[in-house]
Amino acid sequence: MKSLQELYRVGLGPSSSHTMGPRFAAIAFKAANPMAARLRVTLYGALAATGRGHLTDLAVSVPFFPTPVDIVWLPDRSLPLHPNGIQFEALDAVGSVLTRRVVYSVGGGALLDENGQPDGGDEVYPHASMLEVLEQAEREGLSIWEIVERHEGPAIWRYLCRVWTSMQKTIATGLNAEGRLPGTLNVSRKASAYHARAQSLAGYFGQTALQFAYALAVSEENAAGGEVVTAPTCGACGVLPAVLFFLQGHAHLSDEKICRALATAGMIGNLVKRNASISGAEVGCQGEVGTACAMAAGAATQLLGGSVRQIEYAAEMGLEHHLGLTCDPIGGYVQIPCIERNAVAAVRAVDCAAYALLSDGHHIVSFDEVVRTMWETGCDMKASYRETARGGLAKIHALRKKGASSFSGMGS
Repeated sequence: MKSLQELYRVGLGPSSSHTMGPRFAAIAFKAANPMAARLRVTLYGALAATGRGHLTDLAVSVPFFPTPVDIVWLPDRSLPLHPNGIQFEALDAVGSVLTRRVVYSVGGGALLDENGQPDGGDEVYPHASMLEVLEQAEREGLSIWEIVERHEGPAIWRYLCRVWTSMQKTIATGLNAEGRLPGTLNVSRKASAYHARAQSLAGYFGQTALQFAYALAVSEENAAGGEVVTAPTCGACGVLPAVLFFLQGHAHLSDEKICRALATAGMIGNLVKRNASISGAEVGCQGEVGTACAMAAGAATQLLGGSVRQIEYAAEMGLEHHLGLTCDPIGGYVQIPCIERNAVAAVRAVDCAAYALLSDGHHIVSFDEVVRTMWETGCDMKASYRETARGGLAKIHALRKKGASSFSGMGS
């Protein structure tokens, strides 16, 4: 597995696979072809199907400004390695192709080249499974965050501190923002109002309202194209910071402890990324919000004093109870149901931590088994449920807008 620096990436929303990754690819192609008179960018599959709502057209054209860019949308055609394929072509003054490059945006801002080789640095971790992590932890008496430090070195803490600073900044910005999100859905921002109402609520409802508000703040900033941290993706970026920010305030935790929790959460996300996928276009939203919930549940369990076995149990539950979750963004925007899903998953993550902390950490279904199940479920899922906006809520909502007659014969 690669460094956590390649899991937690700071960038602009609304989508790590549709916005952030394509932008990184465009910047790299421009650097390699500075003299092109014109560019042609072809978007394939899921990347083309929801690219306009995800601002993919801006992501692949703005880096080339002022050089003109022609965008070709091919939602019904996919390249062989991943649903999110892109072809960049540098053209001369008469339109002849000087050079071309195929790249895949595979989730979390990560890229593959046309031969399936990933971008980024070398492999950092030797672990292939959570079982291997647990065995090392118990054999050597280590916490998961200590295993991260051993393989990443002390420099990882400086990076994770920057990640945490960025997450807090996004929460603050989101809580202060009001009005409507960009796009045709006219979705109102809710974080500020939810946070205000939370102040008058006590006990469980007050705590839940705060978690909702923090997750909404981050997810709304993402939907508006603001700066967020992939955790593990932009579409699921509200879950982990909401849980960490809530627990820091509730339990008076230091930033140092929060960064250790980020390390543990990162290990969980890295394992999912290695053994399954965090791409909604590949496995549905179970790979995005489900993974984010697992990361946050494990982090919360650690912050509340849990053992490595309890951390694994909480992470297992966080992913298990999102199995089968589709990626069906209405209108192709990372807004409905994405924003609410982040808020609900944040609360579920804390519930998973509480459940695991009441146990001795032993259970029947392992985290590794759930990751494999998630991958197989995603592979079995129809393409219309994998970030194409052609199935699920996106389809039914579109039918309703066309008129009630479209619903004839659909249930009672």
